[in-house]
Amino acid sequence: MDEVRPINGPAAAPGLASIFPPGLQAIYGECRRLYPDQANPLQVTAIVKYWLGGPDPLDYISMYRNVGCAAQDVQEHWHYISFGLSDLYGDNRVHEFTGQEGPSGFGFELTFRLKREVGETAPPTWPAELMQGLARYVFQSENTFCSGDHISWHSPLDNSESRIQHMLLTEDPQISPVHTPFGLVNFLQIVGVCTEELQAAQQWNGQGILELLRGVHVAGGPWLITDMRRGETMFDIDPHLQQERVDQGIETEGSNLSGVSAKCVWDDLSRPSEDEEDSRSICIGSQPRRLSEKDTEQIREALRKGLEFNTKSALPPINSQKQGHDRPQSRKDSLESESSAAIVPHELVRTRQLESVHLKFNQESGTLLPLCLRGRLLHGRHFTYKSINGDTAITFVSTGVEGAFATEEHPYAAHGPWLQILLTEEFVEQMLGDLSELNTREETKLPKEYSWPEKKLKISVLPDSVFDNPLQ
Repeated sequence: MDEVRPINGPAAAPGLASIFPPGLQAIYGECRRLYPDQANPLQVTAIVKYWLGGPDPLDYISMYRNVGCAAQDVQEHWHYISFGLSDLYGDNRVHEFTGQEGPSGFGFELTFRLKREVGETAPPTWPAELMQGLARYVFQSENTFCSGDHISWHSPLDNSESRIQHMLLTEDPQISPVHTPFGLVNFLQIVGVCTEELQAAQQWNGQGILELLRGVHVAGGPWLITDMRRGETMFDIDPHLQQERVDQGIETEGSNLSGVSAKCVWDDLSRPSEDEEDSRSICIGSQPRRLSEKDTEQIREALRKGLEFNTKSALPPINSQKQGHDRPQSRKDSLESESSAAIVPHELVRTRQLESVHLKFNQESGTLLPLCLRGRLLHGRHFTYKSINGDTAITFVSTGVEGAFATEEHPYAAHGPWLQILLTEEFVEQMLGDLSELNTREETKLPKEYSWPEKKLKISVLPDSVFDNPLQ
């Protein structure tokens, strides 16, 4: 349980700074620089510290009253700052000390800016619990956050009826990175967003949506202040933003969405009809029905690389060793498989070249096909559908993707239940025209079938029931 109290520490008594942990003191110093007239802000404190077995990783969350900036049209708000994701103590009680040159702890602290309501004299404390929840995720998963990341929360941030149910992360506009004796600390600000804004960030990129939010006063403004009473999305406020900025951004810059969990299957139409049942399960004889560890690792790497900026799109080679040791320790994979163990040794699973394939998606997955083609493949990237009902995976690759086992000579290739499809730019353009009706946000009458006989490719968009009942 947390308690709320004024700071009783180095911020209130600078002369006692030497008895306080250096990491903590360094962040307090930045807070004093920003709020020199608020030496004793209210602070939510973990009664039992995390390093003593308590449930909350953040030792403290300070809450300041920020008057805003009239010159920049920034409204008054409450400013929350966390202490605990970085190394406050330097004695390995929470974080391993790795030196002054690298990140301190996880390398960042969280901040949050909440619009101050008229007549409000004290900051609401619910943002502190929200920040503790995010910190618990970081500590338990060892996934760190970066500016531009999005967080699907699927619930009003304050447990009200608000439309603000998700989050984006950005650099705090006022707090500078702090160099502590235990490394560098950056400050990532939580920005509350509506579902439609989250979806736009997923399909385009988080930084682009953050920039749009900065330009809409009621949606955040220059300092991206969260207003839990906001009832309209920025697309409701300015309908031109979707088509003129988001859709155009995807067209010109591509999409950072490199894969999704989906309801999907694929059939090998080049196999004899009597084997149809086997083809549905993507299994030949003793071939495993589940992805091997190395296949799973390659899909993970594909998605991870697809989320990185300014890197050449590549799929790690199948016969490579696991590459986890080459990644930062605090960053884990983008895609997890619940059944990654192989049933037979990996080397017994051969790559097959297929002549003709049939792809099947539910409507939610099918509507992402234009994004996959326009936002990924036309920009030399790849896109993966990973089945939520099993280990089936479908990866679309462009001719510019390195390391794929599908080639222009053999554009359809399977490795166990993982199918790769290589599409030329000319074919992608043709498919975009044929699949244009999937761009609509309205419900489409199902089933829908699309076929390219000359390419020996067929795609069906089917009701969810087909995937929920595997016997259909």
